[in-house]
Amino acid sequence: MSNVRANWHKSTYSDGNGGHCVEVAEGPVTGIRDTQNRELGHLAVPAPEWTALVNAVRGR
Repeated sequence: MSNVRANWHKSTYSDGNGGHCVEVAEGPVTGIRDTQNRELGHLAVPAPEWTALVNAVRGR
């Protein structure tokens, strides 16, 4: 899956200390990458799977 949008933004789940930052690009396919290691690429998952993961972490 490489159909990730180019609109990356810092995830609201990242800590505010600058040390543990995750960026996401949301769309039909959600991209997830490490802010400090962008050159290593990203994970790409279908948006419904990303939503299910976020909901599971939130305890919903």
